[in-house]
Amino acid sequence: MFIVSTMALSLIAPSMSHHVSAADEAFQDLFISEYIEGSSYNKALELYNGTGADIDLSNYSLELHTNGAETAGNKLQLSGILKAGEVFVLAHPSAAADIKSKADMENGSVINFNGNDPVTLKKNDTVIDSIGQVGSSANFAIDVTLVRKDAVVTGDVDVTDSFDSKVDWNSYSKDTSTYLGSHLTGDTPSEPSPIELSTIAEARTAAKGTTVKVQGIATASFEAGGQTNLFVQDGTAGVIIRGNGLTAQPGDEVTAEGVLNDYYGMQQIETTASKVEITTEDKGIPAPTSLVSTDLSAENGEEHEGTLVEFTNVTVEAKDSNGNFTATDSSGEFVIKPSDSSLLEIGKSYEILRGVVDYNYDEYKLVPRNSTDVIENAFSVTANPAGGSVTEGTKVTLQTATTDGTIHYTTDGTAPTASSPEYTAPIELTSNTTIKAVVTKDGETSEVAVFTYKILKSADGLSIHDIQGDSHTSPYESMNVSNVEGIVTAKAGSNAFYMQEENPDDDIATSEGIYIYAKGNTVKVGDKVNVSGQVKEWREDGYSDAKDLLTTQITASAVTTVSSDNPVPEAVVIGEDRTPPTEIIEDDEMTSFDPETDGLDFYESLEGMLIEIPDATITGPVKYDELPVIVNTSEDQLRTRAGGILITPDDYNPERMLIDVDGLNINAKTGDTLDGSIIGNVSYDYSNFKIRPAGEFPSIVDGGTDRQVTTIKPKKNELTVASYNIENFYSGTDPDKVGKIAESIVSNMKKPDIVGLIEVQDNNGPTDDGTTDASESFQTIIKAIEEKGGPTYKFTNIDPLDKTDGGQPGGNIRVGFLYNPERVELTDKQAGDAVTAVGVTKDGLTHNPGRIDPTNEAFEDSRKPLAAEFEFNGEKVVVVANHLNSKGGDGALFGADHPVVLGSEAQRIKQATVINDFVTELESKMKNANVVVLGDMNDFEFSAPIKTLEGDVLTDMMNKLPAAERYTYNYQGNAQVLDHILVSNNLAKKADIDTININSDFSEEDGRASDHDPVLAQIKIKKSHDVKDKVWDFLSQYENFVAWFKKLLEWKQLLP
Repeated sequence: MFIVSTMALSLIAPSMSHHVSAADEAFQDLFISEYIEGSSYNKALELYNGTGADIDLSNYSLELHTNGAETAGNKLQLSGILKAGEVFVLAHPSAAADIKSKADMENGSVINFNGNDPVTLKKNDTVIDSIGQVGSSANFAIDVTLVRKDAVVTGDVDVTDSFDSKVDWNSYSKDTSTYLGSHLTGDTPSEPSPIELSTIAEARTAAKGTTVKVQGIATASFEAGGQTNLFVQDGTAGVIIRGNGLTAQPGDEVTAEGVLNDYYGMQQIETTASKVEITTEDKGIPAPTSLVSTDLSAENGEEHEGTLVEFTNVTVEAKDSNGNFTATDSSGEFVIKPSDSSLLEIGKSYEILRGVVDYNYDEYKLVPRNSTDVIENAFSVTANPAGGSVTEGTKVTLQTATTDGTIHYTTDGTAPTASSPEYTAPIELTSNTTIKAVVTKDGETSEVAVFTYKILKSADGLSIHDIQGDSHTSPYESMNVSNVEGIVTAKAGSNAFYMQEENPDDDIATSEGIYIYAKGNTVKVGDKVNVSGQVKEWREDGYSDAKDLLTTQITASAVTTVSSDNPVPEAVVIGEDRTPPTEIIEDDEMTSFDPETDGLDFYESLEGMLIEIPDATITGPVKYDELPVIVNTSEDQLRTRAGGILITPDDYNPERMLIDVDGLNINAKTGDTLDGSIIGNVSYDYSNFKIRPAGEFPSIVDGGTDRQVTTIKPKKNELTVASYNIENFYSGTDPDKVGKIAESIVSNMKKPDIVGLIEVQDNNGPTDDGTTDASESFQTIIKAIEEKGGPTYKFTNIDPLDKTDGGQPGGNIRVGFLYNPERVELTDKQAGDAVTAVGVTKDGLTHNPGRIDPTNEAFEDSRKPLAAEFEFNGEKVVVVANHLNSKGGDGALFGADHPVVLGSEAQRIKQATVINDFVTELESKMKNANVVVLGDMNDFEFSAPIKTLEGDVLTDMMNKLPAAERYTYNYQGNAQVLDHILVSNNLAKKADIDTININSDFSEEDGRASDHDPVLAQIKIKKSHDVKDKVWDFLSQYENFVAWFKKLLEWKQLLP
């Protein structure tokens, strides 16, 4: 069976439908057979077909009524065939592995319910089953698994009747997924046989997806992606126990049950907090295993994965852009990825380095856990914690790597000696304290180690600004706080809300607002509430591989309403009360918190608070429900002719703010303004701070931005060449989009002689059936151009090998050319193929068209450059179309890594080098070569890849444009250049260029046809037999000669 949803957010899971017992004739239709509402995103529904006949799911849909709303907020149309006697399982994309392993579909819209959100199953428009009561926001099934009783054969069609799970359902504990994937109609589900305890070594050999149970000692605990990675070992091996809210600490003995999985090769047991038991607290961390570098090789590392180890006499040699340190010992080289990069220093040697062994990006790596794992001198003292802010009662452990060494310490500020108190037990802190310590052995005394601690306020009755602190993470992270009071400023669904301090402090660095996660809360805006719970740094929604900032929140254990109908705290007015920085996002690698100068810190200092953005200017269209706006800019801010903001090497516009307009149906374009203020809470997700509107959204005032027509006027003896990314275009592209692209080529671009097209897909687009031919795709746009009154273009391209050039799976994206045969000719040579490299002779290209070095590793899983040789006005012109690899993998401007890691740049530099080498060879062999290099280069005019591409042989014409016109793309409100036309240096003074901004500033509703703007160049190409002009052009390169020659002519006229 093959089931697929029409919803874009739904995905096909590895498993398919599951066979169950024979159908019962009493079943009249499909119904809900199981419901899981567990911890975090552990949510699933199971539908059962007991009718005895196959069911066409396209007649059925699921609807979610958030908080019992009368009208469904989210709907999911099903499709496919569900066979008789089988079930169909839908799970949340972020559910635990044991749930997802049984899912036919992953969905994050309807399968995102809480215990007070009714769900209805409809056939056409008729309800055939439901769970919960529409019209009531009361909790009916929270933290529970419900399985339909065997005697139930029809659904609950009355959505307004009260729901009592005991009538039709068997209830099981939170996160139970044992019964998911099958439905028994003749027998009541029995409790499964318990999973037997195995050693970790045995568990690691189990098949992926197997439920296993292990016991061991925790050696490390890290937060990653909103969950805890607990490293556990038992003497046979080590493994990661991964789950949300795991509370075990290093040294605790735990028993854990979960599903064995691997994360890109790293074995882990995925579980939930309820399935991890601390059997013995603080049993003691096992001694680390001594290793040498070769033990972490590809051949040997598996044996040590997940265990605590140590290395001796290590020198740190280098650090890459991803935070990996290269280190050496006496046996060779290995990789270290500390939990905090400040633990290591390049060029320094360490007598001992400890940590756990992780595996990622095809390498085994040592992960030091904290400062006590990094020992520069074994004859020294380390502390855990090693200083900083701590709560009263914190116990400090002192350690030394010196065998039989004795630690002596002081806490009164005096220098410790061998006669100072001997350390025998952890030191409890009750006030701000400085611990000084030495280790002694055989009459020798180490250098003094100093550890300074600041005691935080009591966790009871804190103000919100105390919890937020003056940094990106709370000083109370992971601590339980009580009796925190504030005024509710906004609801965030049924499970969360924002609250703000009534009595703010005078420190702009400490936010007065905070996000409260309280499942099923009933608070209202204006309520004064008292909250107790755990402070967490939570990773909000985002891309799985992104390194995002975290949101400080309180996961509430208790919420009490003190009073209602209180005035909401006044919003901070941007541009008046607080003004964002206008140039710097982050300039100190996050070592200092500077909200007055660093944009990253500015928005962090307002996290959770109400702000007001008055009369904003819109700097780009809505994308992904984000509306970019500005209020203030610097005096020298570069603006586009539409009113947008441009990036420069030193200014990525931190004043630009994103408004979350999800559900508001907003349409806008660059240059529009807002008639009034936006008031909302500062939040964060998908690598950006965002403002979530809390009140009425102001109306949009038309700024008058029009789609442009090129200022270049076609001339008989001048060649026009364009670059146009037409965004995943194929023969089945929506006719409206096809028409817009054709119209833009004819009317806005004035029918260029040659058009380099980027992102042309094969004939059936994303359908993955092995098709690579794109002739129908090219003919589709050619025909549309004709219909718009344009010329009958011809096309040329080379089909790629199936699924080797990146892009949308199955689309076989490529670059190609349209050319007007009434103006230019494609010189008559044999075309190349997907893997043959085009060569160069004195007569031009060896193939036409031909791909440039297509098997070079620089172009792996990326589009290959296409060179084509044309003849215009009796001269040959070589045009190279490109689509360099995307910027996917780069860090985000407002992410957690600074300086921003440009992970994708290295490949573009390699690609640019190959293309530049080709042009260099072309110019050396082909006399007076006329070369145009165009395309979507996926980088800026000032970037390293573009400078590499230019080299000494090409000129990027984008730099000839006025700044206000220098953009082809809009990303999150920043106007920028991604599309370029470069020409050989001999053409630079003979060429004009124009960006035609018809797409990037606009929405589809306002005429957008693609996400990129086209670029057009007009080039004077003179006939080769015009010797006089060629001599003059040659001599014109030497300005002094020209000036001298002109002066000579003046003197000649004065002679008698």
